[in-house]
Amino acid sequence: MPRLLVVHHSLTPSVTALTEAVLAGASDDAIEGVELVVRAALEADADDVLAADGYLLGTPANFGYMSGALKHFFDSIFLQAGGSLADDGSAASADGGPKPYGLYVHGRYDTTGAVRSVQSIVGALGWRQAAPVLEVLGDVGEADRESAYDLGGTLAALVMG
Repeated sequence: MPRLLVVHHSLTPSVTALTEAVLAGASDDAIEGVELVVRAALEADADDVLAADGYLLGTPANFGYMSGALKHFFDSIFLQAGGSLADDGSAASADGGPKPYGLYVHGRYDTTGAVRSVQSIVGALGWRQAAPVLEVLGDVGEADRESAYDLGGTLAALVMG
């Protein structure tokens, strides 16, 4: 059965609302035959990543970067999950089979740095962006929840095949 891994850091009400909407979309009645695995960023490990057919990542934008918990997740799984490093130790584009991923980010004023930091790491993991990044600023409204729902449904449908 195809597996969609959702890795999130949802300590704020705003990111929690987006995560709940993403999970609802990924669990929509139209989605059949997809195992949904949900892990807090500090609990997910390389085995979770290796067993998944696609990924949804959720984070707040903290100080112009992804959350420390999501960064810890990437630090913990990077090499085991097929991440690639250049000779100088920086992330390099991976050659592995591209698995789809989606990303949602919440920030008060800006999400640019958080999005950029996640995208540079997932590029080195060889994952492919399968949907536009959901960037939400300020309060989470109904349209944001609907977009998060759609993001969850899109990724689940992609891994469903």
